[in-house]
Amino acid sequence: MRLELGRRADYAIRATVDLSRSHGDDGRRKARAIADEMDIPASYVPQILADLVRAGIATSQAGPDGGYALARQPSEITLLEVLEAVDGAEASTSCVLRGGPCRWEDVCAVHVPWARAQHALLDELGRTTLADIVAIDGQLDAGTFVLPAEIAPPRTPPRVGS
Repeated sequence: MRLELGRRADYAIRATVDLSRSHGDDGRRKARAIADEMDIPASYVPQILADLVRAGIATSQAGPDGGYALARQPSEITLLEVLEAVDGAEASTSCVLRGGPCRWEDVCAVHVPWARAQHALLDELGRTTLADIVAIDGQLDAGTFVLPAEIAPPRTPPRVGS
């Protein structure tokens, strides 16, 4: 099973991580600097940053001394807020079975366990702040990050014919 971020969400997280790092007195960053530092195509950065500004996550200031900065402290911005800024807050209304045989008008057999898993994911993203992400990123850079014990490595599917 694959749970992956879309391109916009990936770039939004990268941009906010960059804005969360200390970059001098006022913390302002030019879009080009963010693109270069975080390996985001320069054409995407203004779009992503505009979404973050509209959502109240970032601020922008025009001019030679301008740039982008976080609107709040990294400890006050959740990963869920960042994702919702670029992907929207609406939950999917599509059947998880992708149009498969739903016997009920609004709920299929997989609806309840899928909804529980979705709520657990959203709860975790809502608890995780940019400060948490930046701390992990720093530990990864320093080579000191230790994977939490409750995070098991992905299971390897059984081999066919074994």
